Amino acid sequence: MARALQLAERGLETTTPNPRVGCVIAQGDRIVGEGWHARAGEAHAEVLALAEAGAAARGATAYVTLEPCAHHGRTPPCTDALIAAGIARVVAAMGDPNPAVQGRGVARLAQAGIAVSTGLLEAQAIELNRGFVSRMTRQRPWIRLKLATTLDGKTALNNGVSQWVTGPAARADGHRWRARACAILTGIGTVKADDPQLTVRAVACQRQPLRVVVDARLDISPDARLLDGRPVLVAAAQVDPDKRDALARRNAEVVCLPNPHGKVDLPALITELARRGLNEVHVEAGFKLNGSLLREGCVDELLIYQAAMLVGDSAQGAFNLAELTSLADARRLEVIDRRSIGDDVRLLARLVAP
Repeated sequence: MARALQLAERGLETTTPNPRVGCVIAQGDRIVGEGWHARAGEAHAEVLALAEAGAAARGATAYVTLEPCAHHGRTPPCTDALIAAGIARVVAAMGDPNPAVQGRGVARLAQAGIAVSTGLLEAQAIELNRGFVSRMTRQRPWIRLKLATTLDGKTALNNGVSQWVTGPAARADGHRWRARACAILTGIGTVKADDPQLTVRAVACQRQPLRVVVDARLDISPDARLLDGRPVLVAAAQVDPDKRDALARRNAEVVCLPNPHGKVDLPALITELARRGLNEVHVEAGFKLNGSLLREGCVDELLIYQAAMLVGDSAQGAFNLAELTSLADARRLEVIDRRSIGDDVRLLARLVAP
């Protein structure tokens, strides 16, 4: 199963909206076939592993990181392929949270006389597909907010200068996290201040994530660098037809999602991103949007790169949040991973439910 998870990781950047899945077929302790799902519409991991195994699949065990599908989507059911190949046993790391599959794959295999078990390395399998699980069970993508801060928790000087807080190794690592995301989200303030491209550049990438800009009044310039002809989604609270049409000519789609205060309804935007099949969203924004996303319950985890420098009280913080008078009201985080990246420290921390 560990090998199947390694194979599934090969689809880290490409499978969206599908989950990342790997499969290993073994006769005893001998591997006879391997496969992994690359992208939607192409063969699933089980089918590729069966093709490599050939006749050796009969009587073998299939180790697969996700419950095999039992429905017709873009491809035929994997359960039928496993049954036809004569597989004797299927070990799935986790059940499929997709309501179209959930339990049906296991039931179909069991009905055919195949021994089925689930739960082997389940935690690792869930972690690999955190975004897919979130979208299937919560109808929202997994939202990861990335920060580059100093030791005193600042993200930029008071004059807006923020390049570069962290070193080249940390910046390249941040691009790896961009690459695995389905979308990169930012705010109009960051677009105006930095004119970012919001692309994956520091590492090899098989496809560029969708760029999403929160821009209540459609203030984005048609000359902004991120409007490079590749798809961009702009979330607004009001729509000027002329501005919308100018953005459309740059391949930018405008979606109007106002809240009662004349700003973009952020929870509605998160729901819209899930509706579009996005599993993981990577946020790189300023302290105002960061604070709004946190306040409105739109953040699942923080990816924090911390540099060994101090810049003082007047520099910009990471979140625009209200003052607290009691530490009991502080938002708590659980650190999932902590490691050194070049000269900086990277923390992956998840918000603890109040």
